[in-house]
This record gives sequence, C-alpha cells and structure tokens, in this order.
Amino acid sequence: MRDTLKHRGMRNKLADVLIAKGIVDTKVLDAIRTVPRHLFMDSSFEGHAYQDKAFPIAADQTISQPYTVAFQTGLLEVEPGHKVLEIGTGSGYQTAILMQLKAKVYTIERQLELFKKTNLFFKKMGYRPKKVIFGDGYKGLPEVAPFDSIIVTAGAPEVPKALLSQLKIGGRLVIPVGIDDQIMTLFIRKSEKEFEKKELGSFRFVPLLEDKN
Repeated sequence: MRDTLKHRGMRNKLADVLIAKGIVDTKVLDAIRTVPRHLFMDSSFEGHAYQDKAFPIAADQTISQPYTVAFQTGLLEVEPGHKVLEIGTGSGYQTAILMQLKAKVYTIERQLELFKKTNLFFKKMGYRPKKVIFGDGYKGLPEVAPFDSIIVTAGAPEVPKALLSQLKIGGRLVIPVGIDDQIMTLFIRKSEKEFEKKELGSFRFVPLLEDKN
C-alpha cells in the first residue's frame, strides 16, 4: 500500500471529525493528519481506515478509534524529547502518533504475534522507537524510568502500582480502568507519594491481561 494525496485528504477530513467531537490540541491533530493510518491496518480495511472507528488487527486485538488515540495523546501533554512509555504497542499507530510529536517512545507488547509483526513493520517504515519490548506491560520498564508520561492502550481492571512509581514528579499516566466499560483515568504525580486523579468518561477497550507466568 502507498500513501497518496487521496489518503492525505481523508486524514484531513478525519481531523475535522475529531475537531467536531471536541479534540482541540493542534499538535495532536497535525499528527493525525500526518500519520498514514491505513498502512497500520490489513489492506482489506484500507477503504475504512479514516473512519473514526476501531478495527481488528492480529491476535484478537484492535487498532484504536482515532478519537480515542487523539484523546489519550492530548492528555499526555507531550513535548519534544519527552520520554514516554506505551503499554500495548498493538498495530503501532499510537506509537507513530507519539513519535510524530517527537517523543522518545518505549513500547511494550505482550502478544508475541503482534510484537513480531509490528516490530518488522516499524523497521520497514523507518519508524524508530527507542525500544520495542515483548513482555508484561503491568511491570513497566523500571530500568529506563522515570518517564514524563505513560499511556496504557488497553483496558486494565486496576491501576498497576509499578506504573505510578515509574512516573517523574509532574509526570502523567493515562489509563482506561475497568472490566467491561472502562473509565479513562489521568494520574498526575505531584510528589513522591501524592497523585492527582481525574476521571474523564467511559470508553471501551480490549482488556490488558496480566501475565501470570
């Protein structure tokens, strides 16, 4: 698949849809306009790639709805050079949006099939996250912490304490919390032991399952 003027026009229309739904962060909207979402999806979905919908990818996972990607990304308040940990690499679309914002992205995927496929795709497309890791995202990445922000792209039944502990002071964790419906939740680290918590509405995600091994 190629990225054409037609695709770029479709991305501009998608950005307009997101603006109408309340997305106001111009840097995030510019990233949505720039990253070719259709390349992160199976070619059979190419004609639908710029609808504001989630679609199936490998390993019974989904590529998130663009609104959700934009909403979560905006909450992170990413600045160039920020160190960002992503839990749930998936198709790599969210990773690419963060990299478009010039973040240094460390990303963890627990589904081996997706990890292999997306890692190959990154190399083929010239996307260079700081690290792409196969493993249990609940544990975070303590050897690289602290992070400016952490984003969880799958539903979590509870907030992993390891992720909170790996935030910088002033750092932000965005995580959908819940079993069936999830509440998008933002934590801002105010001090070593103090966190501000904000709940920002209901979303539906594929569950993030903790590795019990």
